[in-house]
Amino acid sequence: MKLGRIKQVELREIWKHEATNFTNWLAKPENLDLLSEEIDVEISLIDTEYNVGRFNVDIYAEEANVNRKIIIENQLERTDHDHLGKLITYASGLDAEIIIWIVKEVLEEHEQAINWLNENTDEKISFFAVKMEVWKIGSSDPAPKFHIISKPNNWSKSVKQSAQKSALSETKLLQQKFWDGFKEHIQKENLGLRIRKTNPQHWYDISFGRSDCHISLTINSQKKELACEVYIPNSKETYFSFLEKRNEIDSKIKGLEWMELPTKKASRIKVKTKGDFTSTSKWENYFLWLSNAALDLQETFSKV
Repeated sequence: MKLGRIKQVELREIWKHEATNFTNWLAKPENLDLLSEEIDVEISLIDTEYNVGRFNVDIYAEEANVNRKIIIENQLERTDHDHLGKLITYASGLDAEIIIWIVKEVLEEHEQAINWLNENTDEKISFFAVKMEVWKIGSSDPAPKFHIISKPNNWSKSVKQSAQKSALSETKLLQQKFWDGFKEHIQKENLGLRIRKTNPQHWYDISFGRSDCHISLTINSQKKELACEVYIPNSKETYFSFLEKRNEIDSKIKGLEWMELPTKKASRIKVKTKGDFTSTSKWENYFLWLSNAALDLQETFSKV
């Protein structure tokens, strides 16, 4: 067997500019998922180049389903005092609880500074220093790799303990089992949907290549209802751009509800059907309806 040689690629060969190239790349759902897996936090994008007083943070996000605010500062060079100061400024301005510094190289003094911040700030605050790497094997496509250099003390242990302490109700356990089954259905049928980690909750999110919205599936045992929607968390402009093409969209997907929600930041475009997810014997039918609805929304809204 012939074995290839691993070669590290210079970051600037892949991303010439931090803001216009790297930040835009990282903000895509599939790339934030890679970072989420590395630090064990499910990151949901809010905005890029988000205004903080006279400055802009590269990526402003939140922990999915928890709403803890996250800031990400990118630096395709070795760490410096200027960016460390920006991290603290952005964190204080946005009341962020998870602060991530992605760099080419972490200098020893800055690693010590991040460790000191983790040891001496509120236990809710978490600082990460993450090294960005790109590798190739022979003539293969370059592959990105996040490598944690500094993180909160006992991070993995505390995450596991908090999960163990969360007593799950019977409904939550059933929700977890339902979404596990749905994920298996997607994999078995080889459907073109991006699957992600399942959680014991009444919704399951699916990204489809846009940073300003995503598909959200919901199961409601009280209303005995299943729903599939395009969820737009923070952009009325996106909602109204879709609304301008409502006739075209409605002709492709029947029964859509257009929900601007004018008093809220979020908007929804939803289709629903009757169904009680506690009836486990009907799960296969529910999996089929949800996956078909998600595929219809993905196909339609990715092209408008």
